[in-house]
Amino acid sequence: MSRTRLAVFDCDGTLVDGQADVCWAMERAFSRAGLAAPDPSLVRRMVGLSLPVAVRELAPDLGEEQTRAVTEFYKSSFRARREEGLLDEPLYDGIADLLAGLRDAGWSLAVATGKSDRGLAACLATHGIADLFVSLQTADRHPSKPHPAMLEAALFEAGAERQEAVMIGDTSFDMLMARSAGVRAVGVAWGYHAPAELMASGALSVAESVAALETALSEALP
Repeated sequence: MSRTRLAVFDCDGTLVDGQADVCWAMERAFSRAGLAAPDPSLVRRMVGLSLPVAVRELAPDLGEEQTRAVTEFYKSSFRARREEGLLDEPLYDGIADLLAGLRDAGWSLAVATGKSDRGLAACLATHGIADLFVSLQTADRHPSKPHPAMLEAALFEAGAERQEAVMIGDTSFDMLMARSAGVRAVGVAWGYHAPAELMASGALSVAESVAALETALSEALP
């Protein structure tokens, strides 16, 4: 009987580079709510969290109603940008080939992301990679990272045990989620948190390139 090997990928900052649109939509949302725009460098650090959690982290003094308003303004701004064809979420170089290669080598693939169901589906469809994944877990159906719910759901849907899975991400939220779920974690250096943070949060290693990531996965689950 062949063994299961499950690779669970974060999306923003790991598979795709959407930081410009995220920063634009957050600035727009705060502005529409009559609030000063947050520092873009802080916004980038919040990528990966569920949207309401990210807004609270950026503006902890906001009341519940204002937080909800900013969240809804962000969603509508992001959606409008996508519908106007202005959204730019390119795959990082080499990711498409990596995913196809892993699938062909017998890996099961999943995504665990702070995106919405709609946002993730549109992103994967744009790049023609949706069919590569056996499980898609989003912030619409789970608590925010680093809660382990998304990973636990991915394990269940893929029929994988904890020791048969590895989480790949660019933030400490991803590494901490993996730790909470009892899953191995590998970081990537091209995203939004520094490699030292990823290692401190539980990464087995941090890949500096897509080629290095392929090697790191084979070492994490030989």
